[in-house]
Amino acid sequence: MRAALKTSEGDFRIEEVDEPILPTDDYVKVRVRVAGICGTDLRHWRKPEPDLEGHVTGHELAGEVVAVGDAVTNVKPGDRVVVETVMGDGVCPYCNIKRYNICGHLYDVRMKFVYHAYGEYLVGPSHKMYLLPDHVSFEEATLVDTLSVCLHGQHLSGLTINDRVAIIGAGPIGLGQLMLAKASGADVMIMDIVDSALDLAKELGADIAINPHRDDPVKVAKEWTGGRGADIVFECPGGPSVPQTLPQATKMVRRGGKVVVIGGFDEGETSIPLEWQRMQMSEIQLILSASFAYRDIYTEQGEVVELIAKGKLPVSKLITHRFKLDQINEAFDVANEKERTGAVFVAIEVSED
Repeated sequence: MRAALKTSEGDFRIEEVDEPILPTDDYVKVRVRVAGICGTDLRHWRKPEPDLEGHVTGHELAGEVVAVGDAVTNVKPGDRVVVETVMGDGVCPYCNIKRYNICGHLYDVRMKFVYHAYGEYLVGPSHKMYLLPDHVSFEEATLVDTLSVCLHGQHLSGLTINDRVAIIGAGPIGLGQLMLAKASGADVMIMDIVDSALDLAKELGADIAINPHRDDPVKVAKEWTGGRGADIVFECPGGPSVPQTLPQATKMVRRGGKVVVIGGFDEGETSIPLEWQRMQMSEIQLILSASFAYRDIYTEQGEVVELIAKGKLPVSKLITHRFKLDQINEAFDVANEKERTGAVFVAIEVSED
């Protein structure tokens, strides 16, 4: 099969590699039709990482089933599916209580199987396959992973109707957070340095959309809420932005409010000075959110598939650019330079009809 392999420089080369085989009778083989680029992928872009060299990566994808093991009953060849790529070892205490998103072997396991979106085929357990309704496109389904991350963060936040919510960042995660908050009856303020992203945020229902290069987010948040601050602030950019955005979030939130960190941190220690005394005296809650798993008896990824199918999350509006697999390096450059390109979500067609 054709696949994009990571190079020693951190970009990709297209090569022919062996197709994966079903390791056990409860696994499914999927032909990847469309894959996406998320913030986690971009943090590895053009970054030399020996552990990833020569590997197929990518974790936002949708495709069609081409083969199933003898024990599989929930899907069959020809079915259109979105593949959940949050996959623990299945035996640790956290996996046993359906919190596999914090499994200590999460990345080891998922990198072995389902974290292969930039190749024509992958294999995964049948319980990680979600059937797609005919009216949900492969492109739309590729955003299920992104929105599942957002939904998990919203569940942790306790967001409810009429909350005042501030969102830092209007990339795919921030805009997904916006859509979910509006669908839940909240009022939403969002900020970003890319004006085209703010225009899209307004189209998706943002009550206030500001560029921090022109307006002070803390001042606007306080004025918007009668001097109190937002009930909940979602930090979405992550990565190198966190030392700036996290302190900002703690100043935008009200006393007794919550700051939810959705954006991922880079590996290693990150030193971020915060006004800990003020935060403690105000009982501001700092909540760290990681991927997604279950809400009660429901899989969060399954919930997102339902929400998209019901038309409650207009995810197609987030797709700004489309590329073929052969153009994956160009696709990453476009996604990485959103101030120049206006990119929000970049889709890659991995295999064609």
